[in-house]
Amino acid sequence: MYAASGPDADMLYATHFFADDPFLWWEVRGKTHIALSPLEIDRARPVARVSQVHALGEFIPTAARDLSAAAIIAGIARKYRIGSFLVPGQFPAGLLEKLRRTRLKITVSEGPFFPQRARKTKEEIAALATALRVAETGLRRGIDVLKASRPDRRGLLKWGGTPLTSERLRAEMDSAVLRAGGSPANTIVAGGEQGCDPHERGHGPLRANEAIVLDIFPRHARTHFFGDLTRTVVRGRASDALRRQYATVQEGKRWVMKQMRVGADGTALQSELIGRFKAAGYPTEQRHGRWVGMFHGVGHGLGLDLHETPRFAAGKLLAGLSITVEPGLYYPGVGGVRIEDVVIVGSAGVRNLTRFEEELELR
Repeated sequence: MYAASGPDADMLYATHFFADDPFLWWEVRGKTHIALSPLEIDRARPVARVSQVHALGEFIPTAARDLSAAAIIAGIARKYRIGSFLVPGQFPAGLLEKLRRTRLKITVSEGPFFPQRARKTKEEIAALATALRVAETGLRRGIDVLKASRPDRRGLLKWGGTPLTSERLRAEMDSAVLRAGGSPANTIVAGGEQGCDPHERGHGPLRANEAIVLDIFPRHARTHFFGDLTRTVVRGRASDALRRQYATVQEGKRWVMKQMRVGADGTALQSELIGRFKAAGYPTEQRHGRWVGMFHGVGHGLGLDLHETPRFAAGKLLAGLSITVEPGLYYPGVGGVRIEDVVIVGSAGVRNLTRFEEELELR
Protein backbone atom coordinates (compact mmCIF):
# COMPACT_ATOMS: atom_id res chain seq x y z
CA MET A 1 0.00 0.00 0.00
CA TYR A 2 1.05 3.57 -0.60
CA ALA A 3 -1.24 5.98 1.23
CA ALA A 4 -1.65 8.43 4.08
CA SER A 5 -3.21 6.59 6.99
CA GLY A 6 -5.33 9.60 7.98
CA PRO A 7 -7.78 9.26 5.09
CA ASP A 8 -6.98 5.60 4.24
CA ALA A 9 -8.49 3.27 6.84
CA ASP A 10 -6.77 0.17 5.41
CA MET A 11 -3.36 1.75 6.04
CA LEU A 12 -4.42 2.84 9.53
CA TYR A 13 -5.76 -0.65 10.26
CA ALA A 14 -2.53 -2.29 9.10
CA THR A 15 -0.13 0.01 10.95
CA HIS A 16 -2.00 1.71 13.84
CA PHE A 17 0.09 4.75 12.84
CA PHE A 18 -1.70 7.99 11.92
CA ALA A 19 -0.04 10.18 9.28
CA ASP A 20 -1.34 12.81 6.88
CA ASP A 21 1.35 12.13 4.25
CA PRO A 22 1.61 8.93 2.18
CA PHE A 23 4.06 6.20 3.16
CA LEU A 24 4.72 2.61 2.13
CA TRP A 25 3.51 -0.63 3.72
CA TRP A 26 4.19 -4.14 2.48
CA GLU A 27 4.00 -7.71 3.67
CA VAL A 28 6.42 -10.38 2.53
CA ARG A 29 6.96 -13.89 3.85
CA GLY A 30 4.67 -13.26 6.83
CA LYS A 31 6.43 -10.06 7.98
CA THR A 32 4.99 -6.53 7.71
CA HIS A 33 7.07 -3.44 6.98
CA ILE A 34 6.69 0.32 6.54
CA ALA A 35 9.10 2.81 5.00
CA LEU A 36 8.98 6.47 6.01
CA SER A 37 10.79 9.76 5.60
CA PRO A 38 12.99 11.19 8.39
CA LEU A 39 10.05 13.46 9.26
CA GLU A 40 7.95 10.53 10.50
CA ILE A 41 10.23 7.60 11.25
CA ASP A 42 11.09 8.37 14.87
CA ARG A 43 7.44 9.00 15.68
CA ALA A 44 6.43 5.73 14.06
CA ARG A 45 8.97 3.38 15.68
CA PRO A 46 7.35 3.17 19.14
CA VAL A 47 3.73 2.98 17.94
CA ALA A 48 3.50 1.32 14.51
CA ARG A 49 2.27 -2.28 14.76
CA VAL A 50 4.53 -3.77 12.10
CA SER A 51 7.45 -6.18 12.08
CA GLN A 52 9.95 -3.52 11.00
CA VAL A 53 10.16 0.22 10.39
CA HIS A 54 12.54 1.33 7.61
CA ALA A 55 14.02 4.58 6.37
CA LEU A 56 13.36 5.33 2.71
CA GLY A 57 17.09 5.58 2.06
CA GLU A 58 17.54 1.85 2.63
CA PHE A 59 16.04 1.13 -0.78
CA ILE A 60 17.66 3.81 -2.94
CA PRO A 61 21.29 3.58 -4.16
CA THR A 62 23.49 6.30 -2.63
CA ALA A 63 24.18 7.93 -5.99
CA ALA A 64 20.54 7.90 -7.09
CA ARG A 65 18.47 11.06 -6.96
CA ASP A 66 15.10 9.47 -7.70
CA LEU A 67 13.19 9.38 -4.39
CA SER A 68 9.81 8.71 -5.97
CA ALA A 69 7.49 6.07 -4.58
CA ALA A 70 7.96 4.02 -7.75
CA ALA A 71 11.75 4.01 -7.32
CA ILE A 72 11.49 3.05 -3.66
CA ILE A 73 9.07 0.21 -4.43
CA ALA A 74 11.47 -1.04 -7.10
CA GLY A 75 14.23 -0.97 -4.47
CA ILE A 76 12.04 -2.92 -2.04
CA ALA A 77 11.35 -5.51 -4.76
CA ARG A 78 15.10 -5.91 -5.41
CA LYS A 79 16.02 -6.25 -1.74
CA TYR A 80 13.32 -8.83 -0.95
CA ARG A 81 13.39 -10.51 -4.38
CA ILE A 82 9.73 -9.77 -5.02
CA GLY A 83 8.38 -10.18 -8.54
CA SER A 84 4.73 -9.34 -7.93
CA PHE A 85 2.56 -7.26 -5.59
CA LEU A 86 -1.10 -7.33 -4.65
CA VAL A 87 -2.41 -3.78 -4.14
CA PRO A 88 -5.79 -2.45 -2.88
CA GLY A 89 -8.45 -1.01 -5.13
CA GLN A 90 -7.67 2.54 -3.96
CA PHE A 91 -3.98 2.28 -4.95
CA PRO A 92 -2.90 5.48 -6.78
CA ALA A 93 -3.54 5.06 -10.51
CA GLY A 94 -0.49 7.06 -11.61
CA LEU A 95 1.84 5.02 -9.43
CA LEU A 96 0.20 1.82 -10.67
CA GLU A 97 0.96 2.74 -14.27
CA LYS A 98 4.61 3.52 -13.48
CA LEU A 99 5.07 0.17 -11.73
CA ARG A 100 3.46 -1.70 -14.60
CA ARG A 101 6.06 -0.25 -16.95
CA THR A 102 8.70 -2.11 -14.94
CA ARG A 103 9.08 -5.89 -14.72
CA LEU A 104 6.92 -6.03 -11.60
CA LYS A 105 3.55 -7.77 -11.86
CA ILE A 106 0.86 -5.73 -10.13
CA THR A 107 -2.54 -7.25 -9.28
CA VAL A 108 -5.35 -5.05 -7.96
CA SER A 109 -7.47 -6.65 -5.23
CA GLU A 110 -11.10 -7.08 -6.35
CA GLY A 111 -12.49 -7.30 -2.81
CA PRO A 112 -11.65 -5.71 0.53
CA PHE A 113 -7.89 -5.67 1.16
CA PHE A 114 -8.45 -6.63 4.80
CA PRO A 115 -11.80 -8.47 4.92
CA GLN A 116 -11.24 -9.17 8.62
CA ARG A 117 -11.90 -5.49 9.30
CA ALA A 118 -15.65 -6.25 9.11
CA ARG A 119 -15.52 -8.41 12.25
CA LYS A 120 -14.72 -6.17 15.21
CA THR A 121 -12.55 -7.33 18.12
CA LYS A 122 -13.38 -6.49 21.74
CA GLU A 123 -10.80 -3.71 21.57
CA GLU A 124 -12.39 -2.28 18.43
CA ILE A 125 -15.92 -2.49 19.88
CA ALA A 126 -14.70 -0.56 22.91
CA ALA A 127 -13.21 2.08 20.60
CA LEU A 128 -16.51 2.34 18.72
CA ALA A 129 -18.42 2.78 21.98
CA THR A 130 -16.02 5.54 23.04
CA ALA A 131 -16.51 7.32 19.70
CA LEU A 132 -20.27 7.05 20.15
CA ARG A 133 -20.04 8.69 23.58
CA VAL A 134 -18.32 11.63 21.86
CA ALA A 135 -21.09 11.78 19.25
CA GLU A 136 -23.70 11.69 22.01
CA THR A 137 -21.96 14.59 23.76
CA GLY A 138 -22.29 16.66 20.61
CA LEU A 139 -25.92 15.70 20.11
CA ARG A 140 -26.71 16.44 23.77
CA ARG A 141 -25.42 19.97 23.28
CA GLY A 142 -27.67 20.39 20.25
CA ILE A 143 -30.72 19.16 22.16
CA ASP A 144 -29.95 21.42 25.13
CA VAL A 145 -29.64 24.49 22.90
CA LEU A 146 -32.91 23.66 21.12
CA LYS A 147 -34.70 23.24 24.46
CA ALA A 148 -33.38 26.63 25.59
CA SER A 149 -34.50 28.35 22.38
CA ARG A 150 -37.79 30.22 22.05
CA PRO A 151 -39.92 30.95 18.96
CA ASP A 152 -40.63 34.51 17.91
CA ARG A 153 -43.95 35.72 16.44
CA ARG A 154 -43.06 34.24 13.05
CA GLY A 155 -42.15 30.85 14.51
CA LEU A 156 -38.40 31.34 14.06
CA LEU A 157 -36.31 29.98 16.91
CA LYS A 158 -34.14 32.36 18.90
CA TRP A 159 -31.42 31.49 21.36
CA GLY A 160 -29.67 34.08 23.50
CA GLY A 161 -31.79 36.78 21.89
CA THR A 162 -30.56 36.09 18.33
CA PRO A 163 -31.81 33.75 15.55
CA LEU A 164 -30.89 30.10 15.91
CA THR A 165 -29.67 28.87 12.53
CA SER A 166 -28.48 25.47 11.35
CA GLU A 167 -24.96 26.91 11.17
CA ARG A 168 -25.07 28.21 14.73
CA LEU A 169 -26.47 25.00 16.20
CA ARG A 170 -23.94 22.93 14.23
CA ALA A 171 -21.13 25.05 15.65
CA GLU A 172 -22.37 24.40 19.19
CA MET A 173 -22.54 20.65 18.55
CA ASP A 174 -19.12 20.55 16.88
CA SER A 175 -17.53 22.56 19.69
CA ALA A 176 -18.85 20.06 22.22
CA VAL A 177 -17.35 17.24 20.14
CA LEU A 178 -13.95 18.95 20.11
CA ARG A 179 -14.02 19.42 23.87
CA ALA A 180 -14.92 15.73 24.29
CA GLY A 181 -11.91 14.57 22.26
CA GLY A 182 -13.41 14.17 18.81
CA SER A 183 -13.00 15.63 15.34
CA PRO A 184 -16.35 16.75 13.86
CA ALA A 185 -17.01 16.77 10.15
CA ASN A 186 -20.09 17.81 8.15
CA THR A 187 -22.56 17.50 11.02
CA ILE A 188 -26.14 17.65 9.70
CA VAL A 189 -28.66 20.10 11.17
CA ALA A 190 -31.45 20.10 8.60
CA GLY A 191 -34.84 21.59 9.43
CA GLY A 192 -38.14 21.45 7.60
CA GLU A 193 -37.96 20.68 3.88
CA GLN A 194 -34.16 20.51 4.06
CA GLY A 195 -34.52 17.37 6.19
CA CYS A 196 -36.17 15.62 3.23
CA ASP A 197 -32.74 15.44 1.55
CA PRO A 198 -30.80 12.94 3.71
CA HIS A 199 -27.36 14.46 3.02
CA GLU A 200 -28.32 18.14 3.18
CA ARG A 201 -26.17 19.70 5.94
CA GLY A 202 -28.73 22.40 6.65
CA HIS A 203 -28.58 26.16 6.44
CA GLY A 204 -30.48 29.21 7.58
CA PRO A 205 -32.98 29.81 10.40
CA LEU A 206 -34.57 26.92 12.30
CA ARG A 207 -38.28 27.01 13.00
CA ALA A 208 -40.50 25.82 15.83
CA ASN A 209 -42.98 22.97 15.32
CA GLU A 210 -41.18 21.35 12.38
CA ALA A 211 -38.84 18.36 12.08
CA ILE A 212 -35.10 18.95 12.54
CA VAL A 213 -32.78 16.08 11.56
CA LEU A 214 -29.60 16.00 13.68
CA ASP A 215 -26.99 13.59 12.28
CA ILE A 216 -23.54 13.66 13.90
CA PHE A 217 -20.59 11.43 12.98
CA PRO A 218 -17.31 12.57 14.58
CA ARG A 219 -14.00 10.72 14.59
CA HIS A 220 -12.34 10.05 17.93
CA ALA A 221 -9.06 11.98 18.03
CA ARG A 222 -7.11 9.18 19.76
CA THR A 223 -8.54 5.90 18.41
CA HIS A 224 -9.61 7.35 15.04
CA PHE A 225 -12.84 5.31 15.11
CA PHE A 226 -16.06 7.00 14.02
CA GLY A 227 -19.27 7.40 15.97
CA ASP A 228 -22.54 7.88 14.07
CA LEU A 229 -25.85 8.96 15.54
CA THR A 230 -29.07 10.50 14.21
CA ARG A 231 -32.15 11.79 15.97
CA THR A 232 -35.11 13.75 14.60
CA VAL A 233 -36.65 16.34 16.92
CA VAL A 234 -39.20 19.15 16.97
CA ARG A 235 -38.83 22.24 19.15
CA GLY A 236 -42.43 22.61 20.16
CA ARG A 237 -45.33 20.54 18.90
CA ALA A 238 -45.21 18.15 15.93
CA SER A 239 -48.12 17.83 13.53
CA ASP A 240 -50.21 14.68 13.69
CA ALA A 241 -48.80 13.64 10.29
CA LEU A 242 -45.22 14.06 11.52
CA ARG A 243 -45.92 12.17 14.75
CA ARG A 244 -47.31 9.25 12.77
CA GLN A 245 -44.36 9.29 10.37
CA TYR A 246 -41.92 9.36 13.29
CA ALA A 247 -43.67 6.45 15.04
CA THR A 248 -43.51 4.43 11.81
CA VAL A 249 -39.75 4.96 11.49
CA GLN A 250 -39.25 4.20 15.17
CA GLU A 251 -41.21 0.94 14.91
CA GLY A 252 -39.34 0.05 11.71
CA LYS A 253 -35.96 0.45 13.39
CA ARG A 254 -37.05 -1.72 16.31
CA TRP A 255 -38.43 -4.38 13.96
CA VAL A 256 -35.20 -4.56 11.94
CA MET A 257 -33.06 -4.84 15.05
CA LYS A 258 -35.19 -7.72 16.32
CA GLN A 259 -34.63 -9.62 13.05
CA MET A 260 -30.86 -9.06 12.94
CA ARG A 261 -28.50 -11.90 13.88
CA VAL A 262 -25.61 -13.80 12.36
CA GLY A 263 -26.66 -15.23 9.01
CA ALA A 264 -29.75 -13.04 8.57
CA ASP A 265 -30.15 -11.77 5.02
CA GLY A 266 -29.70 -7.99 5.06
CA THR A 267 -30.92 -7.68 1.47
CA ALA A 268 -34.20 -9.40 2.32
CA LEU A 269 -34.65 -7.45 5.56
CA GLN A 270 -34.18 -4.11 3.81
CA SER A 271 -36.68 -5.06 1.11
CA GLU A 272 -39.20 -6.22 3.72
CA LEU A 273 -38.80 -3.01 5.72
CA ILE A 274 -39.53 -0.88 2.65
CA GLY A 275 -42.57 -3.08 2.06
CA ARG A 276 -43.74 -2.62 5.65
CA PHE A 277 -43.43 1.14 5.26
CA LYS A 278 -45.48 0.97 2.04
CA ALA A 279 -48.17 -1.06 3.78
CA ALA A 280 -48.29 1.60 6.51
CA GLY A 281 -48.97 4.27 3.87
CA TYR A 282 -45.38 5.37 3.15
CA PRO A 283 -44.39 4.15 -0.33
CA THR A 284 -40.94 4.77 -1.78
CA GLU A 285 -41.45 6.43 -5.17
CA GLN A 286 -40.83 9.54 -7.22
CA ARG A 287 -43.24 12.45 -6.87
CA HIS A 288 -42.89 15.64 -8.89
CA GLY A 289 -39.36 14.67 -9.90
CA ARG A 290 -37.98 13.81 -6.45
CA TRP A 291 -37.79 10.71 -4.31
CA VAL A 292 -40.00 10.23 -1.26
CA GLY A 293 -40.22 7.36 1.23
CA MET A 294 -37.15 5.39 2.23
CA PHE A 295 -34.74 5.74 -0.69
CA HIS A 296 -31.49 4.90 1.08
CA GLY A 297 -30.12 1.75 2.67
CA VAL A 298 -30.92 0.59 6.19
CA GLY A 299 -27.31 1.03 7.25
CA HIS A 300 -23.59 0.69 6.63
CA GLY A 301 -20.54 -0.71 8.36
CA LEU A 302 -18.80 1.61 10.82
CA GLY A 303 -15.27 1.68 12.20
CA LEU A 304 -12.09 3.35 11.01
CA ASP A 305 -14.16 4.48 8.01
CA LEU A 306 -17.46 6.28 8.36
CA HIS A 307 -18.95 4.09 5.62
CA GLU A 308 -17.28 0.69 5.79
CA THR A 309 -18.12 -2.47 3.92
CA PRO A 310 -20.33 -4.35 4.05
CA ARG A 311 -23.50 -2.36 3.56
CA PHE A 312 -26.60 -3.63 5.38
CA ALA A 313 -28.10 -4.96 2.14
CA ALA A 314 -24.90 -6.66 0.93
CA GLY A 315 -26.02 -10.16 1.97
CA LYS A 316 -25.70 -12.30 5.08
CA LEU A 317 -24.86 -10.49 8.32
CA LEU A 318 -21.54 -11.49 9.89
CA ALA A 319 -20.63 -12.18 13.51
CA GLY A 320 -18.93 -9.16 15.05
CA LEU A 321 -20.15 -6.80 12.33
CA SER A 322 -20.53 -3.19 13.48
CA ILE A 323 -23.30 -1.58 11.49
CA THR A 324 -25.67 1.36 11.64
CA VAL A 325 -29.43 0.90 11.65
CA GLU A 326 -30.91 4.13 10.30
CA PRO A 327 -34.27 3.85 8.56
CA GLY A 328 -35.85 7.08 7.38
CA LEU A 329 -38.93 8.47 5.70
CA TYR A 330 -38.93 11.74 3.78
CA TYR A 331 -42.03 13.56 2.55
CA PRO A 332 -42.00 17.26 1.61
CA GLY A 333 -44.86 19.05 3.34
CA VAL A 334 -44.48 16.84 6.43
CA GLY A 335 -40.72 16.61 6.91
CA GLY A 336 -37.86 14.17 7.06
CA VAL A 337 -37.47 11.60 9.83
CA ARG A 338 -34.37 9.47 10.43
CA ILE A 339 -33.37 7.61 13.61
CA GLU A 340 -29.96 5.91 13.80
CA ASP A 341 -28.24 3.57 16.24
CA VAL A 342 -25.05 1.49 15.97
CA VAL A 343 -25.18 -2.23 16.74
CA ILE A 344 -22.87 -5.25 16.91
CA VAL A 345 -24.24 -8.40 15.29
CA GLY A 346 -24.18 -11.62 17.32
CA SER A 347 -25.62 -15.14 17.05
CA ALA A 348 -28.53 -14.34 19.38
CA GLY A 349 -29.28 -10.85 18.05
CA VAL A 350 -27.65 -7.45 18.23
CA ARG A 351 -25.97 -5.42 20.94
CA ASN A 352 -26.92 -1.75 20.71
CA LEU A 353 -23.93 0.49 21.46
CA THR A 354 -26.04 3.67 21.33
CA ARG A 355 -27.38 5.10 24.61
CA PHE A 356 -29.13 8.27 23.45
CA GLU A 357 -32.88 8.53 24.03
CA GLU A 358 -35.46 8.96 21.27
CA GLU A 359 -37.60 12.02 21.93
CA LEU A 360 -39.52 13.76 19.17
CA GLU A 361 -40.98 16.83 20.87
CA LEU A 362 -38.69 19.11 22.87
CA ARG A 363 -40.57 21.35 25.29
